[in-house]
Formats: sequence, structure tokens, C-alpha cells
Amino acid sequence: MNNVSLERRNKILERDNYACQKCSFSSPNGKGLEIHHIISKVSGGKNSDLNLMILCSVCHRHAPDNEKDFKEFISDKIDGNLLETFRKSDYSISKKTKLGMIESFKKGLHITKAPRGYQLVNKKLIVNESGAKNVKDIFEEFLNTNTSLTQIAKKHNLTTSGLKKLLMNTTYLGKVKFANEESQGEHISIIDEDLFKSVQNKLGKIG
Repeated sequence: MNNVSLERRNKILERDNYACQKCSFSSPNGKGLEIHHIISKVSGGKNSDLNLMILCSVCHRHAPDNEKDFKEFISDKIDGNLLETFRKSDYSISKKTKLGMIESFKKGLHITKAPRGYQLVNKKLIVNESGAKNVKDIFEEFLNTNTSLTQIAKKHNLTTSGLKKLLMNTTYLGKVKFANEESQGEHISIIDEDLFKSVQNKLGKIG
């Protein structure tokens, strides 16, 4: 999910002694440990060593996205033994959830909450006309004007990181994605490929 290569993951695991950097939960084979981006990818965080840290599944799930809040979160250490009950429960639930998500993905179904412009009806994405128009307006405004991301985000009641996430969301192309795999979904696309590619090119230029 985080697009970190196996080689880099192993490097970070070794650097962090195969242990969660908050609760010290240790796993010599890496099971139950996650690669965490200190600055999230949505906010421009990179897959660099300095931006990656090992957390257990529980601490990873509850870690804040904001860098400042994360530093406070990580400095407040906790005994990993206290989280063991939650870790076992989390593993059991996540395993069942993942299997269900894989099955839905194979059927071309969307497996997270509906993004702006859609609504979930019987587990299927249905276009919301007013929301879809808003999404198109956002894409075109970003591409065809010099309005800053911050201004566009504020205008459409989004955070800047939320706006970037929206502009990079391939769901609007009619795609579904799970575990770094992407395929054609059953839902109708909102944005055409030319507009989407042009927006990605402009995003790439501004960083």
C-alpha cells in the first residue's frame, strides 16, 4: 500500500532493529510491523530513509498524519505488552477484512468509502451528479488557472493534502485499486484520461 520496495523495507527493518519505534514490539521476521511515512505521501513525503520508520500495526494505525503531532506521538513511549490484546485482535480482524477486500477487488468493486462525486449503493459506486460536477470543476480549475492549491482547497472545503489526494485519485478514471494493484472497476468514470494525465503532469511540476 505504501509503494516501498522490499529492499528498502528490509533496510528500514534492519535499521530499526525489527521493532516498533513507539512501543518496542519486536518481530524478527517483520510480521506485525509496518513501514510508516513520517510525512505522508499525500503531503509530499518521500520514500527516503529519513522519512520512514517502523511501527507495529497498532501504532501505525493510530499514528497522526501531521508531522508535528507524529513527533509528539512517537516521543510518548508505551509498553508493547499493553497492546498485545489489541494486536492479536487487530491481526484477526485485519486478516478477515483483507480477504473480503481482495474478493471485492476481483469483482471490480470499490473497497473504501466513496470519494467525492460518488455514493455507495449496495456496495457499488454510483455517480452523484452534483458531486461529480464539483470534481470536474476542481480538476479544470487546477489545470486551467494559476490559482494555488491552498486557494482551491479552501474554496471547495478541502485541506491542501485532501485536494492533492482528490486530484491523484484514479477512481475518477473508473479504476479500483488494492495493495498496489489496479484494475477496471464497475463504476462510471467522472474524469477522462486526457484531463487526468494533464493534471498529473502539472502536479509533478509543482512538486
